[in-house]
Amino acid sequence: MAARPPRFVFFVVFCITIGGLLFGYDTGVISGALVVIKDEWDLNSTQQEFIVGGTTLGAIVGGLFSGYFADRWGRRTITFLSSVVFILGALIMAFSKHYSVLIGGRVVVGLAVGAASMVVPIYIGELAPKEFRGRLVTLNVLAITGGQLIAYLVSWGLADVHDGWRWMFAISAFPAAIQLCCLPWLPESPRVLIQRGQDERAHTILQRIYGNKVPESTVDDELESMRRSMRTETAASYRDLLRTVNFKPLIVACMLQLMQQFSGFNTAMYYSATILKMAGFSSTKSATQFSIAIAATNMLMTIVDISIIDRFGRRKLLLISFTGMIIGLALLGIAFIFIVGLVKITKDTCGEYIKCGACALDDRCNWSPGSMVCAPKSSTLYTDLTDNCEPVNGRDKAGTWLALASLIFYVALYAVGLGNVPWLVQSEIFAQGIRSRAGSIATATNWVSNFIVSVTFLTMTLHITASGTFWLYAGILLLGLVFVFFMVPETKGLKLEDVQKLFAGTGLPYRRRAVSRKNSQSSSVVGSRSTSGEITNTQLLRGSQE
Repeated sequence: MAARPPRFVFFVVFCITIGGLLFGYDTGVISGALVVIKDEWDLNSTQQEFIVGGTTLGAIVGGLFSGYFADRWGRRTITFLSSVVFILGALIMAFSKHYSVLIGGRVVVGLAVGAASMVVPIYIGELAPKEFRGRLVTLNVLAITGGQLIAYLVSWGLADVHDGWRWMFAISAFPAAIQLCCLPWLPESPRVLIQRGQDERAHTILQRIYGNKVPESTVDDELESMRRSMRTETAASYRDLLRTVNFKPLIVACMLQLMQQFSGFNTAMYYSATILKMAGFSSTKSATQFSIAIAATNMLMTIVDISIIDRFGRRKLLLISFTGMIIGLALLGIAFIFIVGLVKITKDTCGEYIKCGACALDDRCNWSPGSMVCAPKSSTLYTDLTDNCEPVNGRDKAGTWLALASLIFYVALYAVGLGNVPWLVQSEIFAQGIRSRAGSIATATNWVSNFIVSVTFLTMTLHITASGTFWLYAGILLLGLVFVFFMVPETKGLKLEDVQKLFAGTGLPYRRRAVSRKNSQSSSVVGSRSTSGEITNTQLLRGSQE
């Protein structure tokens, strides 16, 4: 295999990953837009949570049903539809005049984001040569982090512009339009073409994927491996996912997606400007500036991950990522004790709050820096009421910078593992006949978890304190670390048709020895049952056991 994929592969991946950029832009732009919309429309914490959660609600539906249609219509068609729907949703948000219309636009965008988040990793995984699959699928996550960084830069630039939040939403239509222009040159997945009986087109696309430096016999072997897989598979249904050999990888994919969200990371993205205002950065613009630093860290560490994921492997990076994130969240909780105090934001009166951070979290209250008291927003006793918290002593300043440092550390460790690996593993571990359906369920799990976290974060900070919220996420990650250690196998360097063998039998997946590269590259008939215990693709799909 060549040292790097042909240019055609990079062009295809670039076009497909625009869907990831749209995903990232939306999760990032709401952070800056929400700070402005909250003040302009006088929104309470619940209303803010549902603006954030609107996209997630749509993504649950889009992610869940896109798998079925991706099998019927192909990966390319779903990519086209998601671009069109995203443009529609962006325009609805940009021109919304009422809270309910904005929520509707967020839901429409969510349909597109959910479909893209399901189909893009699978689309790239089926097109990518196995030696580069980890890096190429992870480019989608790089596009997501790039979209988040662009969103923060746009939010910072438009923070003081009249109706700037409308432009923030409108700008998101442009990448979707670019993707629509690319679509005529995008090929369909070779595996989908073989399912349709279009073997010659599949062979042509595989030749372009592998390039002229690879012998045609290699392409022929790859095509024949796919054909054998298709011949031995029968039509799959959602019921087949309940069979043991399919259910184990489904559990792995769903749990990784659930942990990705219950780590609280997207909360850090959605509410980063709000969190940093709570942490003592005194203005919306300064909080957004530091949000840019957080997004840049995410993107930079994703680039690092791309360079190492096919050498280090998926499992090792997950274990490192979980451990580091637990440490980061523990430190973030400690920082907020300095800033806000270990206090529930459920006081009967504003005057009971003794710290600005706690006062600013209560929708009823503002802080008077001159008098150092918390008072109702409607109070006329103080002329300097604000919801911005300026550090006034060494303890507050230490807490502020510890919060920023621990948040950046947490984001960096997320980016090298948990931010990328679930999407990659999801694109690898399922048999061809159930890949889209299983992927749609795992994607829906991600978005359901995302919705739960996004609509409960601010409420939890009110009732179990900000520190308690971060420590709760750390506890969930500790459980996830145990799950990864016992249940997640290594998949690097394997053909997609061989990865599912790691889940055959009754043992824990991580204890099963990976299929050797020699077997992975063998042209022996996959459909035969050998003395070494290999199983057929039909058995993989149907879950039959001896």
